[in-house]
Amino acid sequence: MSGTMFVYVGTYTSKGSEGIYIYRMDPESADLELVGKATNIENPSFLAIDPKKRYLYAVNEVHSFAGRKSGAVSAFSIDQETGKLTFLNSKPSLGTSPCYVSVDKNGKYVFVANYSSGNIAVLPIMDDGSLGDATDFVQHEGSSVNPKRQEGPHAHSILIDPSNRYVYAADLGLDKIMIYKFDSESGKLTPNEKQPWVKTKPGAGPRHFTFHPNERFAYVINELDSTIVAFSYDRDSGTLEEIQTVSTLPEGFKDTNYPADIHVFPSGRFLYGSNRGHDSIVIYQIDEETGKLSCIGYESTLGEFPRNFAIDPSGRFLLAANQNTDNIVAFRIDQKTGLIEPTGHETRVSMPVCIKFLPLP
Repeated sequence: MSGTMFVYVGTYTSKGSEGIYIYRMDPESADLELVGKATNIENPSFLAIDPKKRYLYAVNEVHSFAGRKSGAVSAFSIDQETGKLTFLNSKPSLGTSPCYVSVDKNGKYVFVANYSSGNIAVLPIMDDGSLGDATDFVQHEGSSVNPKRQEGPHAHSILIDPSNRYVYAADLGLDKIMIYKFDSESGKLTPNEKQPWVKTKPGAGPRHFTFHPNERFAYVINELDSTIVAFSYDRDSGTLEEIQTVSTLPEGFKDTNYPADIHVFPSGRFLYGSNRGHDSIVIYQIDEETGKLSCIGYESTLGEFPRNFAIDPSGRFLLAANQNTDNIVAFRIDQKTGLIEPTGHETRVSMPVCIKFLPLP
């Protein structure tokens, strides 16, 4: 048996969830055993773990915090034996409805995207893992063609590149991926002079963004038009150039659909996206020379509205979080084909939003 694998699940707490759920995963079957909870925390919807696996950060996806119009980010220490979380502190996210949090490669800063207010912030990580006051804040400006969803900016994800020099913020409301240079000494963001943003198709609604492990390509999943865009990525300049746009849906599907999450297989051979409406994981083969995608299948998530999913670091299992049916379903990944099939294991949890794996020796 390999080392222990903990699984952390962020949730919305409006329907009975108590906060962040902590599971131990069986490395052979992907069955989840509940080992703890972090409670008394409102809407810890999206999670991030620092590179040294010592601390976990959660957004509090709310409109008001500590008497001000803002959401929050909460910090926890991780017990290396039990996986349990100890609350450290919370800081304002400087915007409303924070929906995404990530950590820089050195474990010194947290980045947060505030959806409703359309802005992003940088918070420093203190020596004890707690959060300091924000070192920077950027308000996005503008709108796009969808009057209901793009009346203003809606920052939906924020991620640092593999070199730890550029930050990418996908803004659903602007149809743009904003690109910033990141100063890891000061914690400041400045627009990338060579390319301050890259536009998607009008009405696409970029949501989550990810890099290929070969550091030559990047991908964004678009919530409003059910597409994925493949980009070439220049590590030196931080620039992106569109290669291809593909649908996340099978031909003939006409019902409402909102793609949500996107992940590259650890080997770089496959890409996965989640469809909310079609309620599936779409699977692509990646041409590792060109970065282009070829759709090879769809698999039902056996639930409704798969907001998030995660692939374990070994690449053996995929866990899908079905928000509207309160279940997490485990799938086994075929290492050769990339296709997935249910393991038969399902975990009940109220309104799961985000899944993070933590392997320990």
